[in-house]
Amino acid sequence: MLELRPNCECCDKDLPPESPDARICTFECTFCVDCATGVLGGICPNCGGNLVTRPIRPAQALQRFPAATDRVLKPEGCRR
Repeated sequence: MLELRPNCECCDKDLPPESPDARICTFECTFCVDCATGVLGGICPNCGGNLVTRPIRPAQALQRFPAATDRVLKPEGCRR
């Protein structure tokens, strides 16, 4: 099950579970659409995989399977 991480690893922008602006790789590294398409060029800086739109978990499913709360942030920001 996807963790649905709460923020962009590059800029720390909030990315709630319903956000259409979240992008993830196959390891669930999470970025906002601006960082993913801008500085990262659609490539995950951690694994080299592509970044795709994160699915939105329906609200009723969030009650039983909540999103993650631990924030992951690269203190140095992101570079590709």
